[in-house]
Amino acid sequence: MSPNAKPVKKPVSKLFSTGPTRKRPGWSPAALDNAAVGRSHRAAGPKARIQTCISKIHSVLELPKDYIVGIVPGSDTGAVEMAMWSLLGVRGVDILGWDAFGALWVADAINQLPLENVTTHIADYGHLPDLSAVNFNNDVVFTWNGTAAGVRVPDGDWIPDDRAGLTIADSTSACFAMEIPWEKLDVVTFSFQKSLGGEGGHGVIILSPRAAERVNSHTPSWPMPKVLSLANKGRLDTALFAGMTINTPSMLVIEDAIDALSWAENLGGARGLIARVDASFAAMNAWVATTPNYAFLAVDPATVSQTSVCLRFADDWFIDLGADKQKAVLKDVEALLAAEDVAIDISAYRDAPTGLRIWCGPTVDPDDVAALLPWLDWAYVQTRAQHQGGCCLTTFQDSIEQDENRAKTTDK
Repeated sequence: MSPNAKPVKKPVSKLFSTGPTRKRPGWSPAALDNAAVGRSHRAAGPKARIQTCISKIHSVLELPKDYIVGIVPGSDTGAVEMAMWSLLGVRGVDILGWDAFGALWVADAINQLPLENVTTHIADYGHLPDLSAVNFNNDVVFTWNGTAAGVRVPDGDWIPDDRAGLTIADSTSACFAMEIPWEKLDVVTFSFQKSLGGEGGHGVIILSPRAAERVNSHTPSWPMPKVLSLANKGRLDTALFAGMTINTPSMLVIEDAIDALSWAENLGGARGLIARVDASFAAMNAWVATTPNYAFLAVDPATVSQTSVCLRFADDWFIDLGADKQKAVLKDVEALLAAEDVAIDISAYRDAPTGLRIWCGPTVDPDDVAALLPWLDWAYVQTRAQHQGGCCLTTFQDSIEQDENRAKTTDK
């Protein structure tokens, strides 16, 4: 279909936000009817629901039997900080950063803890740092999938089995959506509001036996805030991994996560979720290969994220625009897609290059991704024509509203 022709089929859901992401298909507030609200989370019934959530996480992800799972404060950010503050300091640290969140972990290690022996591996948006340069005699901190950059590590082959240090992987937009070699990772973190479409506020931390032993053998030299401590009286706080959360959790969030995990079980667990992601990305990948208007922000095809798909405008006309005009074009493309009820909340991360970011995680229907793609081309072609004709954002929006008003008048 020509990008000038207005598409007919629209996505059933216009929700393509990268986080919080859309709920599972068929979700309604009735899924939360049995939430243990108004009760102590320490009581037997509510605690059992927390334990059920932990058990389902372990099962759906097919974790090794000796890996443990805890629900912690502060979303994925809190879980990563907990790992860094509780576990680092024994040996040197290599930290990788290629998007905004990786940069946060670098800054925290150097400026907040602060650690003395830190080696950083930094890359610009769209690129990975040199993975072969990472020293696994040190502890290693990295993001499995850079949500803001749409760049992921291609696999776990770069991580040796006989590493001396721990591997700490921020995996919030990878868990439940990508194949993860658990034996290569000692700490994995995620939040419910990414691949599960859950609610925010809580994070999840997964520890290998090596990470658990580090807690037992290492006392950090810095003051430890309670919400960031994996230890209790100098030993691993095993109760945390048995449903005794550090602070009061939202039982609505817990019940919502259980609902999403039950949906995942009915699809065959993580493998069923990954299959949905793969189907969405196959459509996205085929479209990018043919459209003249968009390209992946990730330079190496092996590192393109299948979940947080970051797109840049690729034609020469856009590239030659100044930064302010590029942002105006982006706003107009988004406004047009929103006005057509096709997609909302798809702007690139605020620190990333100007472009779009489309969530293609498990809760998004692959058919919706396929239906969205011709609309992206159409919206860009329409926007470019308007700007080439000297039309500004306000005029463009006015023309959309005038067309809609004329249509309503005609209907009457």
